[in-house]
Amino acid sequence: MEIWINPACSKCRSAVQLLDAEGAEYTVRRYLEDVPSPHEIRAVLDRLGLEPWDITRTQEADAKELGLKEWPREAGSRERWITALAEHPKLIQRPIITAEDGTAVVARTEEAVRDALGR
Repeated sequence: MEIWINPACSKCRSAVQLLDAEGAEYTVRRYLEDVPSPHEIRAVLDRLGLEPWDITRTQEADAKELGLKEWPREAGSRERWITALAEHPKLIQRPIITAEDGTAVVARTEEAVRDALGR
């Protein structure tokens, strides 16, 4: 199990605390420092069953600067979104937990973290 976190994020800290409390074995990836490649982002999206715009923090300053809210949310624009996430990792929703069964969850709630633990 791996968790992508920003240590400054309270939801990330809560998720890590819950994983620790449950005695889970996991690896922490500080994704702002160890930036995921486009290939890794595609793999996580496949595991999540989501599209890149589903995990994009559109209220961030970088998103506003790029005009992401106006970008098409369709298959033909998928790579453009993935490239933006790789170039601006702050835009990636967090935390993301990749579960042992090959799936992943955006673990913004205790329920989502527990879901990942049960996989």
